[in-house]
Amino acid sequence: MSVEVELEESVNYTPIQRMRHSAAHVMAEAIQEIFPDAKFAIGPAIEDGFYYDFDLPRALTPEDLPEIEKRMARIVKGKYPFLRDRWPREKALEYFQQKGQVYKVELIENLPDAEVGIYQQNNFLDLCRGPHVENTSQIGPFKLMRVAGAYWRGDEHRPMLQRIYGTAWFNQEELDQYLWRLEEAQKRDHRKLGRELKLFILSEDLPAGVPMFLPNGELLRHEMENYVRQTQERYGYQHVWTSNLGKVRLYKTSKHWYTYRENMFPVMKGEQETSEDDSYMLKPMNCPHHILLYKSQMHSYRELPIRYAEFATLYRYEKAGTLTGLARVRSLTQDDAHVFMRPDQIQQEFDNAINLTLEVFNTYGLTDYWVRLSLRDPQKAEEYVGDDGVWNTAESSLRDAAERKGLKYEVAIGEAAFYGPKVDFMVRDALGREWQCSTIQLDFIQPENFGIEYIGEDGQAHRPVMIHRAVTGSTERFMALLIEHFAGAFPLWLAPVQAMVIPIADRHQDYAYQVLAKLKEAGIRSEVDTRGERMNAKIRDAQLQKIPYMLVVGDKEAAAEAVSVRLRTNVDLKSMPLTQFIERAGNIISAKGMEL
Repeated sequence: MSVEVELEESVNYTPIQRMRHSAAHVMAEAIQEIFPDAKFAIGPAIEDGFYYDFDLPRALTPEDLPEIEKRMARIVKGKYPFLRDRWPREKALEYFQQKGQVYKVELIENLPDAEVGIYQQNNFLDLCRGPHVENTSQIGPFKLMRVAGAYWRGDEHRPMLQRIYGTAWFNQEELDQYLWRLEEAQKRDHRKLGRELKLFILSEDLPAGVPMFLPNGELLRHEMENYVRQTQERYGYQHVWTSNLGKVRLYKTSKHWYTYRENMFPVMKGEQETSEDDSYMLKPMNCPHHILLYKSQMHSYRELPIRYAEFATLYRYEKAGTLTGLARVRSLTQDDAHVFMRPDQIQQEFDNAINLTLEVFNTYGLTDYWVRLSLRDPQKAEEYVGDDGVWNTAESSLRDAAERKGLKYEVAIGEAAFYGPKVDFMVRDALGREWQCSTIQLDFIQPENFGIEYIGEDGQAHRPVMIHRAVTGSTERFMALLIEHFAGAFPLWLAPVQAMVIPIADRHQDYAYQVLAKLKEAGIRSEVDTRGERMNAKIRDAQLQKIPYMLVVGDKEAAAEAVSVRLRTNVDLKSMPLTQFIERAGNIISAKGMEL
């Protein structure tokens, strides 16, 4: 977010954001006490907290934070009022120039106002639009979290500043709960669990943002994709496959070349290249390719809707600083689908896509979500393709479809795709964090761009409408969500290894392998732990790997053709016949249940 936008948004702060913004000013005053020559940039409220950027004579370390907190606590206790004033632009420029506050001077120079806002509490005076709490004692419990680097105005060619992040809440219980969530989030971090559970790696010998999957990770991917594939087929989708390459001309026709170019990999030279249009590109989107499939044949109104789905690898040149494990990558697999339909089929296909999405969410136990209706920003018409009439039709059609379906949604202006409005599903995980997953986009523009048609009942050519739809988004991002949501303890049907057979002694290995064979025959993914460790150590290691079942076998089990069942939760189900265990586990797997 730009400095100007952060300043503009500050005037709309909620009460807790006001309080956090005030905490940022108190932190700046504490810094001023420690470093009288400090130069100050900006200090807004952000989600769950606040920050302030400083230019300081030395680098801060985590050891500095307790002293800053101590001074902040004293200022808060002082009950100093936040005094608001308006200064003429020239007065403010002169004041901050005399103080050597070069960042404040630059901000003022870029503000159009004849007067600027000034706030002061105790001994600290700052350029600020506000708003703030009445006095420092109204700042609730706070904690400084960390120090990071931040380029001034986000420009790598400008000075690197030091940013201190903090959090503040209305009461101690809220702060404690937030700190617990952070601690729990660290335990659930999919990058950490990805290593521990042997799911995926990110290698320095590969480009950043290009993950590779170990056997356990590939099993997880396979189960996720196979489930969505089977579900899509029940909903009438046909699976297709398209290449990883396309020509520049394809993306010029779709307009991605003009609106998405900065996120596309560099052009590759084609062997028969006669112009830029004939150059090759790694595929950033599926929709142009699926449109080519549709366009390869003539279609009657009776054939529509046609639903193409594909688990396609896409390549997007995301900025290095935005890459985060599997949550944001440059090589992603999208469960993408495109529906080609008549205008009178919009409602039925929207309902179909919603029903499919909700079925998948419910299977995964993701029942906490909200819906966003993403529309274009009329003030930035240059960022979208198509005229106002087409956009008005698309937006009203999607809004009507959502309302007839009974969806409750929040409108987000400016979040539409460049070719059409969309409905986004924002899923909350076990810690209440939001992930954007499914999207359903209504598109009147790409059919026009490519000139695709169907023959109507009147024997004339007509233009179809498209729906762009992804259920889980990208496999990689959704896997990151599932890892963190379940803390690596996946539901039985998803677990890469579903049962670990543990022989008590070497003489029980033969029976352990007999058990393994019957488990595999029943389709239960299993392994035998034949290491020389003690039984309890093997059980503990299997639990650390989040394996749902530990099946301990010894003399009694071998004699009775049984297994002693221990859950990863450490619950002991005692001994049961092997056939009974297989039936129990098989039923849960086939039902995709959440229990063990």
